[in-house]
Amino acid sequence: MSEKIGFEPPRGMRDFYPSDMAWREKVFGAFRAAARASAFEQYDACVVENYDLLSRKAGEEVGEQIYHFMDKSERHLALRPEMTPTLARMVAQRQKELAFPLKWTTIAQCFRYERMTKGRKREHYQWNLDIIGEDSVLAEVEVVGTAVDALRRMGLTTADFRVRVSSRKFLGELLAKSGIAPERHSQVFMALDKRGKMPDEEIAAMLRDGGLGEDEIAATFRVMDTKDYSASPELVEFFRLAEVAGFASALVFDIGVIRGLSYYTGIVFECFDAKGEFRAIFGGGRYDNLLTTIGGTPTSAVGLGFGDVVVTELLKARLGEDAATARQGIAVGFMTEGERDAALRLATRLRAAGESVALSLRPQKPKKFFSRAGETSAKAVFIGPDDAAAGFARLKDLETRGEENIALDAAETAPPSI
Repeated sequence: MSEKIGFEPPRGMRDFYPSDMAWREKVFGAFRAAARASAFEQYDACVVENYDLLSRKAGEEVGEQIYHFMDKSERHLALRPEMTPTLARMVAQRQKELAFPLKWTTIAQCFRYERMTKGRKREHYQWNLDIIGEDSVLAEVEVVGTAVDALRRMGLTTADFRVRVSSRKFLGELLAKSGIAPERHSQVFMALDKRGKMPDEEIAAMLRDGGLGEDEIAATFRVMDTKDYSASPELVEFFRLAEVAGFASALVFDIGVIRGLSYYTGIVFECFDAKGEFRAIFGGGRYDNLLTTIGGTPTSAVGLGFGDVVVTELLKARLGEDAATARQGIAVGFMTEGERDAALRLATRLRAAGESVALSLRPQKPKKFFSRAGETSAKAVFIGPDDAAAGFARLKDLETRGEENIALDAAETAPPSI
């Protein structure tokens, strides 16, 4: 006897039932609208990538989390864990043909084999915003400002989230002034990126393992207490421009923002909910060297990755579990087979006029029809034998309970509402 097949998806992967899709579309709709408002161009790419590209450029931790395999031709391939290396490959491939700066956006499905925790799946969608070929800090302002716009379009306010901003360049300068050699900075960044996720004693142990002495470790922790960014011209300008753009109230300077990916070179940022209940909502920064390291011409770049998992959890917590399933459109039902054609004609006419219409597929009693219609639709029309004979029915607003007459045939004129 064959083993019974389970109905659950593979661990860490997701099915999207209609209620889940409603949330996904709410989030994706905000992503697309914000990107369109800031004139980012859409692009897409293959989900399967060359393993060499991803293992070298995905970052210290992500390199261990890649889903990879050999295909039938013995090519080493992988499912992308993030989009930035693929973007770099695409830009490098046509670097001489493209007109810079580029402002590109995509919503990419990504895969990482990692430990399951709250807000973290092994499969997720990530909205990416990237500006390639612009040195000005205005590129960072455009990327972060667009992400903040998306959060507002989802129904959140700046009281719900904070974008923590720092600069790897500034942190490197502070570490150098404290006597820590530049060649040790990458080790320091890797260790400090764990801060908040493990005790400082374990961070110190990581720094010792990286070759830092006790004085250097003490100096590192002193640097992490920095509250003033006035010595960093790029951060001063970033915060000033954010004020001009109207989203400075969502920002806070935090020298502890490191970002775990090795390719970041300048300003970096991470967004968290204001109450600190969830993982990071989005993150990114400047990565001016990535194209060079894969063989492209040196080009400045700023990028952001914004996952769908955490923000959906945050929206449900702040707006309510049912916030994405607001009733909309018109339900059309009928009592007997004799009214089916009239219902279909009405639904077709309303759809042609731009309405979303849920047409009943079988005869129903009025009570059952209105009970089901009230779950998803804003308005409803139920056609009985008398309505079909008269050529008009009642269009009911399911929230206000108001009614108006509606003609069942385009050639008919419904009598005035009573």
